Amino acid sequence: MSMQLQQLRYFATVAEVRHFTRAAKQLGVSQPTLSKQIHTLEHALGAPLFDRSRGSVVLTTAGETLLPLARRVVADADSARDAVQEVVGLRRGRVRLGATPSLCTSLVPVVLREFHAQHPDIELRVDEGGSQDLVADLVAHSLDLALIVEPARGTDPALETVPLLRESLVVASVSPLSQRISLADLRDTPLVMFRPGYDLRDTTLEACRRAGFTPRYAVEGGEMDAVLAFVEAGLGVALVPSMALVNRPLLHAATLVAPGVHRTIALAQRRESVLPHAAQAMRATLLDHVARGPLPAGVRPL
Repeated sequence: MSMQLQQLRYFATVAEVRHFTRAAKQLGVSQPTLSKQIHTLEHALGAPLFDRSRGSVVLTTAGETLLPLARRVVADADSARDAVQEVVGLRRGRVRLGATPSLCTSLVPVVLREFHAQHPDIELRVDEGGSQDLVADLVAHSLDLALIVEPARGTDPALETVPLLRESLVVASVSPLSQRISLADLRDTPLVMFRPGYDLRDTTLEACRRAGFTPRYAVEGGEMDAVLAFVEAGLGVALVPSMALVNRPLLHAATLVAPGVHRTIALAQRRESVLPHAAQAMRATLLDHVARGPLPAGVRPL
């Protein structure tokens, strides 16, 4: 059996976009060339990787098995290329950073500005998402680093994390509440709730449980921007990081009385992988910025 790195890259791209024409355009090759390479890979493996019979591109069981392995091989090859280029003085590289939405609108832009000033030739890619999605992307080798919310149950054993920040949550509302309130005061107040799998949903539900009640939902299913828009529409209130209300003049923030609700932001990476030099530099920039500040409101270093 003979597999080429290029074939695995082609396969992973088709699997990501689920469309041969778009994948070929993204890869900069013709569609016949892409299709031929996929057929060659399937022949080498002795199994079809895509089901093309229903007018769409769907992974077969063999394709689903190969995909995480192909992503890992391609990511490791890219990391090796970037590392060698940096060693020989080409000053090129790429950093793939993931972060939660509240951090993408506060801490991350400042850190990226500092990093870009020091390393203007490094390509930057930022993925915004919930912590569970970011962890999955890290494990799948789609990210180098991620700023995640550290769950109480612990993170995936495949990851190494460094706690960075303690983040306070506030109650966002369109009409002013008391300046300081107890979470129990929201017992009869409809909440705008994040979608399942979003870390702030788990944080809110656990905080309400500790306060002795099960929250009543006005609407549920959104991510940060949608939740804040629903609150602005007067549908209910939401428990959010204070930094998420920056540039949201229609919303008011009520501070929770002690002990309040907090969460820990950690910097995560794969435990067994060596970071490319560019990602190592980004990690150093992040740690340095957190150590010396300034930090967004409602956040303090650990």
